[in-house]
Amino acid sequence: MSQKDLAYAADLDRSYIASIENGQRNVSIVNIEKIADALSVTLKEFFNDNEFEEYTKSDR
Repeated sequence: MSQKDLAYAADLDRSYIASIENGQRNVSIVNIEKIADALSVTLKEFFNDNEFEEYTKSDR
């Protein structure tokens, strides 16, 4: 998903998404929830390291 697509789906600005990705911003829980909703995941899934580790292992 591109930054533009994520920004549109989350109703956030593309430059805001880019600054989050680059570690230049702290993100409020409200905007984290918008991003999680745009990605069709729950907040629990969004923060679940185990699922991320499983995903990255399958990409190797």
